[in-house]
Amino acid sequence: MFEVLSERLGNIFKRLKGRGLLREEDIREALKEIKIALLEADVNFKVVKDFIESVKIRAVGKEVIESITPGQQVVKIVHDELTRLMGRSHSGIHLSHIPPTILMLIGLHGSGKTTTAAKLAKGFKKDGRKPMLIALDTARPAAIEQLMSLGSQIDVPVYGTKLGDNTLMVLADAIKKAKSDGMDVVILDTAGRLHIDEELMKELEDIKRESRPKEILLVADAMTGQDAVNIARAFNERLDISGIILTKMDGDARGGAALSMVATTGKPIKFIGVGEKIDLLEPFHPERMAGRILGMGDIVSLVERAHEAMDMEEAVNLQKKLKEDSFTFEDLLNQIRQMRRMGPLENILSMIPGLSKHLSQSIKTLDEREIIKVEAIIDSMTRQERNNYVIITSSRKRRIARGSGTTVADVNRLLKQYLEMKKMLKMFKGGKGLPMFNLK
Repeated sequence: MFEVLSERLGNIFKRLKGRGLLREEDIREALKEIKIALLEADVNFKVVKDFIESVKIRAVGKEVIESITPGQQVVKIVHDELTRLMGRSHSGIHLSHIPPTILMLIGLHGSGKTTTAAKLAKGFKKDGRKPMLIALDTARPAAIEQLMSLGSQIDVPVYGTKLGDNTLMVLADAIKKAKSDGMDVVILDTAGRLHIDEELMKELEDIKRESRPKEILLVADAMTGQDAVNIARAFNERLDISGIILTKMDGDARGGAALSMVATTGKPIKFIGVGEKIDLLEPFHPERMAGRILGMGDIVSLVERAHEAMDMEEAVNLQKKLKEDSFTFEDLLNQIRQMRRMGPLENILSMIPGLSKHLSQSIKTLDEREIIKVEAIIDSMTRQERNNYVIITSSRKRRIARGSGTTVADVNRLLKQYLEMKKMLKMFKGGKGLPMFNLK
């Protein structure tokens, strides 16, 4: 996500900050490079032009050029303007005073609406609400089945339909059912359509009229690139959307759609999908995202995600074990699982200030499969072996290797790293960090 843009901007600002004094020509030259970087990141041309003009007005001035740290000042201006471009502040879901709150998801085929509907429902359920999913794609049975399957995974009721059912009749019955069952959030998963498909766009207008949703959210694929602007504009003109959810942000190294859609529609990005797992939907914070783009990290999001994933009682217990030098493979397995709940490793590391700019090459050598391999090896151990590594003999190593689909060499390597870690923890009692395991 924004990998290319972040790398390019990092190089530009490194040169700027390396100069003690800045001339007006230096700033203008840097702005030209920033413009090219934004265009290469698939940001809409008009959006880039307006952005550069805004930065230029603030950057080419006496207070920047004559300041003690002019390079830092320019970075701050770019950060502020990126934040403004992406919507200034976080915009959450607005709930109705009288339940149920009806949310209508719209977008193209394959944009990720159905998965996003389930992700939203899971989030509401975690907040103590009672969500219901409604399948309104009556022309595609696979969509109904997919929503039913996702609903059962997260234990959220789904109002299904049959192929060819009248969409508006299904909608009326589903909302009636949601009210009678005391549901307080209803999420409408509409059929995917091309924004040029007049008949299907008319159906969306009918659904809007009949359901009177509190929010109409455009679910858009971040990898759509330049066409994202046309898609957003077309849906907004017909349906007056209230916000955008960008999916597949983890698969788009350029990220230009996120910078273009807000400026084009004037509507905020409310969430971003950062992975396929059902809990990988993040609230979108423009200021935090600007920080990530500029390599400043995002400690606030990292802490929030850690707080959600970590069990506080377990954390206190772990600290005690570290102090007493009684940290076992069982504890290590729990730590790995908690870390994995925080999401892909690359996303987590990109939030650490100063580290994100160095990730582009080094992170590629970190293979998520190696962490899975460590987990598999520990899973293959008996509880006694996890709690007392000393009893792991040669025959036990062979059994563990067979059970985990690895080799005895892999098991030996993990045991060696575990012992090295225990030595390190002895030296730094109460240490808070655990080294990354690598079986290569």
